[in-house]
Amino acid sequence: MNFLDRTEEIAELRRAINPQTQPHFVVVYGRRRLGKSTLIKKVLNKGDVYYMAGDFVDNIQREMLKSQLTDFFPAMGLSAFASWEDLFSMLNTLASKQFTLCLDEFPYMVKHSPELPSVIQRMIDSGRMKFNLIICGSSQRMMQNLILSQSEPLFGRANAIIDVKPIPISYLQQALNTDATSAIEEYSVWGGVPRYWELREEYESLKESIILTMLSPASVLYDEPKRLFLDDMTATVQSESLMAVIASGANRLSEIAARMGREATSLSAPIDRLIQMNYLRREIPFGESAKKSKKGIYRINDPLMDFYYTFIIPNLSNIGRGRKNFVIEEIMLHFNEYVAKHWEHLCREAISGNMLYGHRWKEASRWWGTVRSDGKNQEMEFDIIAESTDAKALLIGECKWTNPEVAGEIIKRLKKKTSLLPFAKNKEVIPVLFLKNKPKDGGNDLNILYPEDVISMTYGD
Repeated sequence: MNFLDRTEEIAELRRAINPQTQPHFVVVYGRRRLGKSTLIKKVLNKGDVYYMAGDFVDNIQREMLKSQLTDFFPAMGLSAFASWEDLFSMLNTLASKQFTLCLDEFPYMVKHSPELPSVIQRMIDSGRMKFNLIICGSSQRMMQNLILSQSEPLFGRANAIIDVKPIPISYLQQALNTDATSAIEEYSVWGGVPRYWELREEYESLKESIILTMLSPASVLYDEPKRLFLDDMTATVQSESLMAVIASGANRLSEIAARMGREATSLSAPIDRLIQMNYLRREIPFGESAKKSKKGIYRINDPLMDFYYTFIIPNLSNIGRGRKNFVIEEIMLHFNEYVAKHWEHLCREAISGNMLYGHRWKEASRWWGTVRSDGKNQEMEFDIIAESTDAKALLIGECKWTNPEVAGEIIKRLKKKTSLLPFAKNKEVIPVLFLKNKPKDGGNDLNILYPEDVISMTYGD
């Protein structure tokens, strides 16, 4: 698969390690499989040094780095280094011109040499460092702590911090050379993770790729969530349990706590950690404060994680028995329902911050709550509500991932529901449908967005 996206990250890295400037300290981090190492190698030049750390004790780690540096600085091989201070001091002495040293999987180094960040701090603060230094890691928690915690030696030292995120869906459509509808389905499984795209590319169909990458204890993604969690925590049981419970339909904190047999207060910290790592997200109704709202619900944010805990975890016994056919039939039976959740989220993302129907829209949200109708309280929800930046208009949308609908009937129901919303009064209301297929009645005079529209809107204007 060709290297995709990352234009801004490459430009930022190149600015940071420009030999015409003073040496810089650069931090690159993000969850595993996002292509951080490939990104860095794209900007390194001849004479730059890339070192991939492993889970080794400090003296072995130094020997391995020394061996790599000796290819560029032969004198390094003549010395034994009892400390990181000695190694970096010698390297700085030998550097006759500016180059870049990348220490990839830096958390492994810190694990066995906790003094290393202080060594780097002193080297940076001395003002005599002759080379650019890039540190990179997949442990989001450790990397964030190292550079964002005021109590840590490297706080405030970085000249550039690059948080590598998943790639937008438009690039997945390009990578797999597929139509927009299929791209939505593919993204609902693989998300924006390029390594998963590479695995998918090896197979003829989405169905075949699911069978061969997940439905066997020996398959490459069978234990993927556990491996990801191990990057950021020593015990994975609580995180895996939270994800499994949320995937099964318990979305409110009280429901999650009841299913797990725990006090709700004891789950706040682990849930916040999963949100920080972008594996979970908290949704609140439109118009409510994220800090004050007590109506928040939790969803699995990462598509592959969602797929895994929705379909793989409940079928572990059948997978263990080798019953792949049964499991894939179960997946395909409920697949459209599963994709519908991600379609809805993609639609909200597409609207947020975009210019559409003559307005620029703030962040789009769901809304659910109680309204008064015919003298009675009525529970109601909307898939999408967004307010224009001038606060004069509301976009109210409904998402469907089903066979062709009668669009006119959906719009009619949507308008009726909207008339009951107190916060919609005295505003221009723009009803919009987000449909998988063209409607039965044409819908030519209605506001309708299709998969190709949503994908084109998910990146830039």
